[in-house]
Amino acid sequence: MLEYDRLKEMVTAVEEDLTKAEGGNKAAGTRVRKAMQDIKQAAQQVRIKVLEQRSTD
Repeated sequence: MLEYDRLKEMVTAVEEDLTKAEGGNKAAGTRVRKAMQDIKQAAQQVRIKVLEQRSTD
């Protein structure tokens, strides 16, 4: 599923900034929060696709 693959890529991409944010980098923390919002939206798209597939079965 394309949406799920995109979600995994987004989570992987935020890992470096998350490490920096844990070290006290405030700018990285801001980027992580933004990325988490985008990840939340991507996860919602995965949920929608799963429901669509279930409806067609």
